[in-house]
Amino acid sequence: MTERDETEAREEQEPVVVRDRRKVDPESGDLRAPEDGEAVEVPAGELAGTEVGGAAGEAGQAASGAESELAQQLEERTADLQRLQAEYANYRRRADKEREQLAASGKASLAGDLLPLLDDVERAAQHGDLTGPFKSVADKLVEALEKAGLEPFGAEGDEFDPSVHEAVQHDTSPDVSGPTVTTVLRRGYRFGDRVLREALVAVTDHEPGEAPADQGGQVADAEKPIDPPVEGELPIDGNEQRN
Repeated sequence: MTERDETEAREEQEPVVVRDRRKVDPESGDLRAPEDGEAVEVPAGELAGTEVGGAAGEAGQAASGAESELAQQLEERTADLQRLQAEYANYRRRADKEREQLAASGKASLAGDLLPLLDDVERAAQHGDLTGPFKSVADKLVEALEKAGLEPFGAEGDEFDPSVHEAVQHDTSPDVSGPTVTTVLRRGYRFGDRVLREALVAVTDHEPGEAPADQGGQVADAEKPIDPPVEGELPIDGNEQRN
């Protein structure tokens, strides 16, 4: 028998087998059980002990570590951003405060230069010369300066304050209880908390009056002087002296 004849005989002996590997039964529509030799899906948890499962676990740990590192970096960048925002807010507040101080200082300087003009306007008003258009202009000037923050001070009857008053005259009187401004020679001005010019004033201080007398015109017994001791004797009491 030749080799060809043997091959044909072997093919006749081995029947052809066709395997249906469809997972769904076309007739019933149910899932088929896996046959021998078919690949079966296994959950990842069951592969933990295998080589494939170990590789998957290592990959998961690496991914978890990367996520943790990214979260830490995000937290650090967020803290840096918040710090920068706080520093910028503080800078803005300082800049605004310095700008306001510079503006107030400029206004105060201008108002200080105009104080002699205000003195002339006040003297003209005292002498009755502040009339007509001149009075209108003067009123607008005073109103504009007071609106900007200029404030006059110093009036008769005010309590004397050496920090804002400069006393150029001094007198005493029993009509006042303490140092009191009785005459204003030149008005003072302040701009906000800053004193531009002290007020020139005349001050009257308290002067104690004479001791009151009794009904007979005599000094009260309690205020009479006691006789001085004579030759080492004790002083005589007022009641005993009257007796």
